[in-house]
Amino acid sequence: MKKLVTTLAFIIALPVISRAQTADIVENHILPRFAELAETSAALTTAADADCAPESQDLQDAYLTAFDAWIAASHLRFGPTEIDDRAYALAFWPDSRGVTPRSLATLIRDQDAIAESADNYADMSIAARGFYAMEFMLYDETIREMGAANYRCKLTQTIAADIAQITAAIYADWQRDYATQITNPSTSGAYRTEAEALQEMFKALTTGLQFTSDTRLGRPLGTFDTPRPTRAETWRSGRSARNVAISLKSLQDLADRLSNADPDIHASFDRALERLDALNDPIFAGVAAPQSRIRVEAVQQLIDGIRNTVALDLGPQLGVAAGFNSMDGD
Repeated sequence: MKKLVTTLAFIIALPVISRAQTADIVENHILPRFAELAETSAALTTAADADCAPESQDLQDAYLTAFDAWIAASHLRFGPTEIDDRAYALAFWPDSRGVTPRSLATLIRDQDAIAESADNYADMSIAARGFYAMEFMLYDETIREMGAANYRCKLTQTIAADIAQITAAIYADWQRDYATQITNPSTSGAYRTEAEALQEMFKALTTGLQFTSDTRLGRPLGTFDTPRPTRAETWRSGRSARNVAISLKSLQDLADRLSNADPDIHASFDRALERLDALNDPIFAGVAAPQSRIRVEAVQQLIDGIRNTVALDLGPQLGVAAGFNSMDGD
């Protein structure tokens, strides 16, 4: 009888633990990140309106700050970020076929009127929208000198305004009802149980780790015989390693909240961050040389170690699995 009572108490407690965890993650991990993203994106629009020149330090600083906020939230690919392909409109990458520069070049060459307003630009292909398109406008030597300066200026301002509209809509949707849906599951809502909500958050952690290892590091690493340093994320703006660091720190916070601050998991993130910092290689140019390549691979291996720990140890403790990865594919 005593064993039965203990078992029942444990079963009853599980939803309470899950609900507390999801509420904490929503209030202290998700909402602050989307609030920061909306705020910094609005500041990017203000900076672009004030000075649209690609060499403007204020504009570049606003861009980097807003992009920092996106990277910190980029693993949260569910709910409001999925509506109307918002996440992809903000972040169309990898772009293995070079669609983004071609799309921007066509717009500039034709002086397409779609760039006259952010509302119209929302109908534009996602390849010409978002943070990666803005990087080309500000940092690519060809795009930033192409065509008429006044059109490039307007296009830069419109891309910034489009980013601001998307990020504001994401944050508004979280505030309006999505936070309530995920923290208070119901049979008529997006999540029927606390376990489903917790699984979504666990999947965000595993997907974020996979993307950082396989894509942010894997693409520039290529193979030993054929390294691809210019496939590194945002190498033009010199922030490839910065993206990895921000992502890891944000994922570490999520892992801490899911694992009740497990010291071993936390320390594993610290080791990866320390090794990344020691590279002193902002754009992973070192992948092209055997000795420095090994050091980049070591960072990737540490991240893969975290993935294994999360999948094999943390997942079973939470009673969830990684599930389908919505970021698979190009």
